Amino acid sequence: MAAEAARNILMYLVFPLWVAAGLLDWACHRRTAIEHTSGLKENLMHLLMTAEVGIGMLAVALFEIDAAVLLIVLVVFVVHELTVYWDLHYTTPLRPVRPFEQMVHSVLEILPLLSLALLATLAWDQARALVGLGPEVADFSLRPKAQPLPVAYLAGGLLAAVFLNGVPLLEETWRCWKARRATSAR
Repeated sequence: MAAEAARNILMYLVFPLWVAAGLLDWACHRRTAIEHTSGLKENLMHLLMTAEVGIGMLAVALFEIDAAVLLIVLVVFVVHELTVYWDLHYTTPLRPVRPFEQMVHSVLEILPLLSLALLATLAWDQARALVGLGPEVADFSLRPKAQPLPVAYLAGGLLAAVFLNGVPLLEETWRCWKARRATSAR
């Protein structure tokens, strides 16, 4: 029962929130015209953070939740946080990061940690094994899910991520690239 609740929270709350927060973050970047302030470098960091999170999401979507997947998600979380710090360290002197955008960032930062906690509840013995506790041995094999997620859910999630996050980020890249070319042509 708890495992089903954790899985449903991940699938129907965490993932949609992530996609929505990513779209809101893009809207904040558009509003502050990053193409004329922090530019392409910040945009490339956004693409990097999206790829980092994507690695964790693919691992969770495709493989059994064991020590390997938990470790992947943990590493993704740490690397993502380091990239966020790098992004903010670079960006904040160049453009305003207003309170609403900061709140959106908070959501984007906490969701990977929430995901890790929920995943640990799905594979509690493997989570304990990962830190050297409990009766099980940590399983670091990447095995396809015995009960795959529904194809409609995977397809819908992929389409949502591509069209609500990927396409807007590529639009941002295009705006930043055009602004950079216009500046260098002067």
